Amino acid sequence: MDDVRFAEPITLKFQSSERKVASSWEAIECMRQQWPDRARGRSWRAAYRTCLDALDGWRTARDARKPFVRAARKAGLLASARKPVDHAG
Repeated sequence: MDDVRFAEPITLKFQSSERKVASSWEAIECMRQQWPDRARGRSWRAAYRTCLDALDGWRTARDARKPFVRAARKAGLLASARKPVDHAG
């Protein structure tokens, strides 16, 4: 199994920390170790399975990233994108 790097890392926000996930292997570790039990439903299983498939060479990084982002969004774990402050005014 070879790790599959995402084109762009995903930043997740947990209660006491933030974590950047940049590959299928990191996504699997995160889903095993930090994912809240309440959010381990259908979207979690789809993301987990797709990341494993990417590690086995059956799926692309893009294929793995999409369901991982979907599961993170559904679980409320995506760090909110901060808009730059406009100082011109």
